[in-house]
Amino acid sequence: MNNDQLYERYQRQLILKGFGAEAQQKLLSSSVLVIGAGGLGCPVLQYLVAAGVGSIGIVDDDVVALSNLHRQVLYNVQMIGRSKVECAVEVLQQSNPQVKFTVYNERFTNKNATAILSAFDVVVDGSDNFATRYLVNDACVLLNKPLVYGAISQYEGQVAVFNAEQNNERTANYRDIFPHPPKEGEVLNCAEAGVLGVLPGIIGSMMANETIKLITGTGVLLANKLFTYNTLNNQTYELELSKQADTASLIPASIQALEQTDYEWLCSNSATVNEIDVAVFNEMVVEGKAAIVDVREKDELPVVTEFSHMQISLSQLQQHTAWLTEDTIVVFCMSGKRSAQAAKQLNDLFGASKKIYSLKGGIQQWIQQQKQTV
Repeated sequence: MNNDQLYERYQRQLILKGFGAEAQQKLLSSSVLVIGAGGLGCPVLQYLVAAGVGSIGIVDDDVVALSNLHRQVLYNVQMIGRSKVECAVEVLQQSNPQVKFTVYNERFTNKNATAILSAFDVVVDGSDNFATRYLVNDACVLLNKPLVYGAISQYEGQVAVFNAEQNNERTANYRDIFPHPPKEGEVLNCAEAGVLGVLPGIIGSMMANETIKLITGTGVLLANKLFTYNTLNNQTYELELSKQADTASLIPASIQALEQTDYEWLCSNSATVNEIDVAVFNEMVVEGKAAIVDVREKDELPVVTEFSHMQISLSQLQQHTAWLTEDTIVVFCMSGKRSAQAAKQLNDLFGASKKIYSLKGGIQQWIQQQKQTV
């Protein structure tokens, strides 16, 4: 496309005060990954393509269904049963043939997350489940990728920009406001609770807007803020966010640790793990008959010197199970989340041959209890 055609296509943006050719060039040179080609992904993709984002990746393993069509406006009845990512690109290329598309017709998982994310400047999360949201957030933090987030349910939606670089530091991330996944069934998804068809169009358009602002440096981002919109009364509000001191302990310490983390399990709460409180843990430490294992990464703080234990990170646990010769094993981490996953792995491996326990609340709960008894 020659310069005259470029100018004609993007002329309404180019003449905007504070935008101009420089901002347009940033869009043309940028790459954005959109996770999910559903209700939120459709408007995000349409507006990013129309705005002139140079390279767009799309991740989705689903196919078009009739129940999608009231809100997923990229698709039509002739596309039912076909791959969403393939149908999306087919439509979007007709809108702007100059955009380069990379299609990932697969589920976004802990095994492929970092390889996919690494190729893009900005990540937009339009997923519809908590396992993917936590995975996307944690991977973006580890890779220093800015994340544009959106979520919808019934008549209400949320938008935020996480992990953006401002003043040489990263802004709040998803875990700073939602540190732990909700319990299974606590928050209904759209298939269970329903959603007004126009809502994802509104929220998805706002996500596209934040992405454009992020790339071009125009306007004020929804960074360190969570914006909420209600379609029934048009009420909006912004919640101010700040980085929390204990958030880092909830995120895998490395890419390798992320690849070992079962996000589906963490967010399902379906597996039974035997947890013990601090009092029982202390009794087992005194008895000295159990293998006490710290499953945090090697350099994580605080360092535990008050009782004897071994250190095997969650990411290395399955490679070092030969070290666990005792009949009883107690695992701990910072908050109890990773140790619960470690206990599940060990239960799957040893079955009934060993008793496996996880310290409820983690070492931070243990430290708090110790302070109270001093």
